[in-house]
Amino acid sequence: MRGNFVIVRVRRLLAVPERSMSQTLAVRGDHIQLDQLLKTLAWVDSGGAAHAAVEAGLVRVDGQVETRKRAKLRPGQRVEMGAEAVLLVR
Repeated sequence: MRGNFVIVRVRRLLAVPERSMSQTLAVRGDHIQLDQLLKTLAWVDSGGAAHAAVEAGLVRVDGQVETRKRAKLRPGQRVEMGAEAVLLVR
């Protein structure tokens, strides 16, 4: 039941007609996994919610829908979900 709430919350983020909020995040090491990034940014409440958002096609990396839940993201890549966006930096 909690998982359904999270998906509804994510869909509400997508419905917001405001301009995209952009931020940067410094990556320690050479990469960060997509599911970990979504949790770190508090765009989702749990790993399960991160996986569900990716499976639903709600996450874009460099403008393309990302389907790999644990995709390795590196500095220079841009991740978007709804009205939120982040640029990964070193």
